[in-house]
Amino acid sequence: MNTPDPDGPLAEQLLRLTRRVWRIQKRHLQARDLGVTPAQSRLLRTLAHYDAPPRMADLAERLEVVPRAVTTLVDGLEASGKVRRAPDPTNRRVTRIEITDQGHATLAGLHAARRAAAEEILAPLTQEQREALGGLLDTLVDGPVAAKHC
Repeated sequence: MNTPDPDGPLAEQLLRLTRRVWRIQKRHLQARDLGVTPAQSRLLRTLAHYDAPPRMADLAERLEVVPRAVTTLVDGLEASGKVRRAPDPTNRRVTRIEITDQGHATLAGLHAARRAAAEEILAPLTQEQREALGGLLDTLVDGPVAAKHC
């Protein structure tokens, strides 16, 4: 016996929205020709959240990838001048990853592309609808724990 899935249509809508967001962001990023792959842009955005240059192991943990994947991403970003490896001042066996001026310029372009994509995606919504969506998304992103604290 097949029982209807009440959340099936909603799940399908979420998947369709995710694909649409991805397509629109990709188009905006390609239009700016920033010279980074989506994975490299994620690494740059992650680097920007550190107060001090992190180790590659820190980046791998934060990105939830194997260290070798970070090495490959850093190699590409370093070759294009967006990051540089720097020795740790307290431990010469440790290498830190720093964003260069060119990397900061790329981050600004990434931010602008993401904002433009968000504006396109949210254009059909009123301000009230945007606020309601923001609250719902907070609940979905933060999970049930955050919902209990509201």
